[in-house]
Amino acid sequence: MNQVHGNKSHRERVTQATKTVQANQNERAAYRLRYHLMAPSGWMNDPNGLIYFNGQYHAFYQHYPYGETWGPMHWGHGISDDLIHWHHLPVALAPGEAYDRDGCFSGSAVDDQGTLTLIYTGHNVIDPEKDVIVQNQNIARSRDGIHFYKANANPVIHQQPAGMGQDFRDPKVWRENGVWFMVVGATKHDQGQVLLYESANLEEWTYRGVLAQNDGGNEGYMWECPDFFKLGDKYVLLASPQGVEPEGDRYLNHHQTVYMVGDYVNGQFIRSSFTELDYGHDFYAVQTLLDGKGRRIAIGWMDMWESPKPSQKHGWAGAMTLPRELVLTEEGKIAMKPIEELTLLRQQSTPIGPLHVKHVHPILSSGNLVELEAQFALVDSDASAFGIRFCCAADGSEETVLRFDLLKHTVTLDRSRSGEGPGGARTVSIKSAATIDVRLFIDRSSVEVFINDGETVITSRIYPQETSTGMTVFAEGGSIVMPTCTVHKLKSIWSE
Repeated sequence: MNQVHGNKSHRERVTQATKTVQANQNERAAYRLRYHLMAPSGWMNDPNGLIYFNGQYHAFYQHYPYGETWGPMHWGHGISDDLIHWHHLPVALAPGEAYDRDGCFSGSAVDDQGTLTLIYTGHNVIDPEKDVIVQNQNIARSRDGIHFYKANANPVIHQQPAGMGQDFRDPKVWRENGVWFMVVGATKHDQGQVLLYESANLEEWTYRGVLAQNDGGNEGYMWECPDFFKLGDKYVLLASPQGVEPEGDRYLNHHQTVYMVGDYVNGQFIRSSFTELDYGHDFYAVQTLLDGKGRRIAIGWMDMWESPKPSQKHGWAGAMTLPRELVLTEEGKIAMKPIEELTLLRQQSTPIGPLHVKHVHPILSSGNLVELEAQFALVDSDASAFGIRFCCAADGSEETVLRFDLLKHTVTLDRSRSGEGPGGARTVSIKSAATIDVRLFIDRSSVEVFINDGETVITSRIYPQETSTGMTVFAEGGSIVMPTCTVHKLKSIWSE
């Protein structure tokens, strides 16, 4: 009998999955992060159902409780008062109904007159050898915000519009002027699309047409995990396209996450951009929420499909990024700023500098739970390149390098000597400025870099030894001036 499905009720399947996850929990397992949202054990991927509900933040996520590899998708569940300190709740959704037999795929959450309601994709494998699937959209509700029951009306959208491909998933739902709207990822003739639906009650949906699509360029054959919202005076569409081909330093990951900025007119999104949201190795399937302060907050999956994951040997895989506030810049670009609540993690702060670095200058290390704040004054410097080496081994065998090339106006994160995990570098152009501000977050096996208030963000997984905690600043071809530099030792949010 299948250990996930069997003949059990949904409540029984959820209980079994929750007990399994809790029994396998080991916060001391190798590489586990200390201040990021993760599943207690097992596999985690896409963030789902991010919502501010009744004064608390809920984050759901794609989850396989019975192993550290991808399997029939469940929905894991965490809750927080501040988006920083998370607590695990029971598994929210388990597959096994006729309409979600092989997985409760990604989706979103809404507040329906005080009822926390999940909207998700039911995944059904018809012929595994020929990769024939059926995907539909469903809802589940909760009276207490913890335990969920699936609606009798499921599936609320049985199938994609005629003539479209079989990929039809990841509904993101919001309410506007008393009407529910949904965007959902789709494909037609191997061109990615985002479809638009509307409803009065979440159970009866009307198809309104294609909101946006690949118009024939290098923009992918399937647009997963769409999210659509107003930011400032513009509208923004987020998507995770599959099948984008590499172009120089761009689109080097197996799949991408991009944003498009434009105008929303008569159910059509008139866009003028197709830009990567994060330039690191490990960022995908981003989803946003509007929080209690009116901010648009984004969280992504901090891993990448088909990338080796050394943590799997230790019973787990996958983590969420730190929450980032999305801001529309004067140039019409999106910046991702670390949310202000991250300062709650600071346990000890040590100012260093100002510094004048000619070759190499060691920086006080506070272990592998660190935030570094640094400013580099380019007008007072004559270096051709500079950067930060971190997670360095004492014997020189390991290091991760963040390097700014002032001649090429680029920044590169190089993890080719970062430890056990995959190598490779990611390079992105940055605009000229009098100063470069860097906030660098290290959490055991992750690094998140925010440059110039989030105008450029680089997120990658690294797998150094526990003892690789050294950090240095370096300059090439001259010297670099650092007016300010502060190392913050951060605390864990999980019980040890």
